[in-house]
This record gives sequence, structure tokens and C-alpha cells, in this order.
Amino acid sequence: MSDSSSKNVLIFPAGTEIGREIWSSLRWCKDVTLFLAGANYDNHAQFYDYEYAYLPMVEQEGWIAELSDFIKSNKIDFIYPAHDDVLLALVENRKEFSAAVIAPSVETCRITRSKRSTYLALADLISVPNVYSESKIPSWPVFVKPDRGQGAQGAVRVDNYQDLEHVLRITPDAIICEYLPGDEFTVDCFSDRKRGLLFSQARQRGRIRSGIAMSSSTVSIKNIQAIAECIGNRLRLYGAWFFQMKYSADGVLTLLEVAPRVAGTMSLNRVRGVNFPLLSLYESLNQHFDISTHSGEVSVSRGLSNRYKYDLEYNNIYVDFDDTLYLRGMVCLPLITLLYQCRNEGKRIYLITRHRGDIHHLLLQLRLNVIFDEIIHLTNGERKSDFISADKSIFIDDSFSERKEVASALGIPTFDNSMIELLLKE
Repeated sequence: MSDSSSKNVLIFPAGTEIGREIWSSLRWCKDVTLFLAGANYDNHAQFYDYEYAYLPMVEQEGWIAELSDFIKSNKIDFIYPAHDDVLLALVENRKEFSAAVIAPSVETCRITRSKRSTYLALADLISVPNVYSESKIPSWPVFVKPDRGQGAQGAVRVDNYQDLEHVLRITPDAIICEYLPGDEFTVDCFSDRKRGLLFSQARQRGRIRSGIAMSSSTVSIKNIQAIAECIGNRLRLYGAWFFQMKYSADGVLTLLEVAPRVAGTMSLNRVRGVNFPLLSLYESLNQHFDISTHSGEVSVSRGLSNRYKYDLEYNNIYVDFDDTLYLRGMVCLPLITLLYQCRNEGKRIYLITRHRGDIHHLLLQLRLNVIFDEIIHLTNGERKSDFISADKSIFIDDSFSERKEVASALGIPTFDNSMIELLLKE
């Protein structure tokens, strides 16, 4: 960063897939302190080990005042928009906030929020879809989508007039475009307002769910950098942005949309070395930086992950060794993660084991000899419950009989390895 002080960065709304990628990109950055906020609805951001502030949506009355107060009271330096409508609302009201909004100009954001405006702005530079009026459809099928939509939400293929009338009734702001039957690609980009386009990388969208690419792979496409430069220069884009293209029936790569923000699947290029949210902060601070990436193609498959809320409080964790912490000749990585999480939180960690052999020597070999506050080595068939405190403790063991004995004697929660994800925080 430009100075030694940490920057307070608000992700708003934090509960979107965009918000998750911003959070994943910045959570381990030493110069960034993250704040999460959004509407009060069920979303993944409320399950992070971070405070989540309830703020009204941008469609609600009074949202500017409440957001402004939150920014001032928490000394927020930057706001990261994590939804298309929120992005436009924030840049249109930039002067109301003491924090900088990570986004290009309001003119750029207005153009890119409308597909009609985007196509008009770029039609003389690159191939854009033909747009038809309802009364003049040259051939079927056509593709109908909201002018201000995002992803594939509300976008449908239409094969006849009857279906078209139905779609237009439920989506009055829709645009009618030529149908593009070919492969679809997203191009992740980063631009500096002084140096222009610094990075562009195409990725093929595979499995799609609710407009979100659940699988994607980096690909090479001829002339894609030149297309990115044309779009970026014409629309004056800077920071992280992306555009989507698809091949027409004639094999021409044709624009679908442009968005001046982070995309959820930018993770594919983040792991190659391009941290788009962090670079956007550098760009906003007018700080010089370079971009370096790993060579080779990368693929990603995204899936559901489980995170939990629970009312269990504990200060002591007792862990078995054989077939729990150590099994099949390897250390159990999720359990090690939990132990270091407990170490970060100041909890006391105990190893309680019936291991046959020199447990201290084996722990030294495994580089695990210093993590425990105490090692309890039982060699004469003692009950484990006799060595465990009942005060705010939990017990982890692969053996059901051991867990049952401890739970019956002490009344404390017991776990095996399949259960510990309840305790892991994100």
C-alpha cells in the first residue's frame, strides 16, 4: 500500500458470489482490514468469522444516510461494490460518501449497466449482436434478455412469436437479440488508468448455475487482447473488469456484455497470480505495480461448502492421536487446521492418547511436538474421562466407545473427524 497504515475496506453487499471472491482475495492481505455489510437475509457472509452489519438495500429509502454513517463510524477507506445495481447506485452517489468507491466513472458504469448502451458504444469497434424489434424478427430462434440483467438471469432462447409475447410480458425491459449458438467465453481484465490494459485472460464457461460459472478453464483465443484493448479504451475502464463473448452462427466472436467489476470466477486467475481486488486497491491509490502470472492452463470446479453457526463455547480441546490426529501414516489436515485455529484463539490444547510406543519421538518426527499444552499418555487402560476437565471442554476421538464414556462421565460435547467441520471457521 502507499503507506504503512491498514486500509479499511467495506464489501457491500458481502453476501453475493462477487462479495465472496473479493473477501477470498483480501482476507489474508496484511494491509487490509475487511468489513462486511448487506441486507438481513440468509447468505454465506453471515457465516464467516467476521461481524456482518445490516444495512438497507439501495432500493430502500434512507440507504445513503445509513451507509454514510457506517462508513464514518468505522473509518472506511474504500467501498467494494459486489452487485451490479449496487455498483451503479454507489458511483451515482459518490459525493455522499467519505470512502472511495472502487469503480470507474459514472458514465462508464451507466453504459455497461445497459446492454443496449454497451452495444451502441462498441458497435463500430467489435462485433455486437443484432438487436431486433418485436415486429421485425428476421429468423428464429432469437435470444431475449433483460437490458439491465446480470449473468444469465432472465435470459431465454425464444423460438416463435407466441413465446416471445409471453417473455416480453414478464420482462418488459428485455432486448431481442440474434441467437448465438457457439461457445461462450469470459475474459478477465485489469486496466490502469494511466498505462491502459495490463492483463487479459479468456476462460471458457462450463457448468452454469443461476448465471454463475461453476466450472471454468483458461483458454487462448486469437486477437482477444486486441478486443479487450478496444473495449477498455472506448469505455475508459480501469481496475478489475470483464467481458463475455460468444461465437455466432457464422463463427464470429460476438460481445454479450461488459461489467466494470470483479467476477466470482476471477478466482481462476487469482490463483495464477492476479489478485484483482488487491490490484484495484493499488490502482486507486495510484501505486505502481506489476502483474506476473503462472504459465500453463488452469481449470476450476466450484461447489458447495458447509459453514456453521453454533452456540458451543469451549476453552479446552482434548484430542486423540491414533486414527484421529494421525491415520494411514498421515496427519489429518482438517484437525490440524482446527488445532491452530484454537491456538490463535488462546484455547488450551491437550493430546490424550493410548499410543503404543514413544509418542514424543513420533510427534517430533511429525513436527507436532510443540503444539500441545500438555500430552497425556495413558498406558494402563485408564479412563480418559479421569484426565479431562469438564469445564468448557470438548473431546475428539475416532472411537465411539471412548466418546460415549467421556460424554457419559463428563457431559461434554464429543466429536469424531467427520464432525469437526462444525468447529472450523472461515
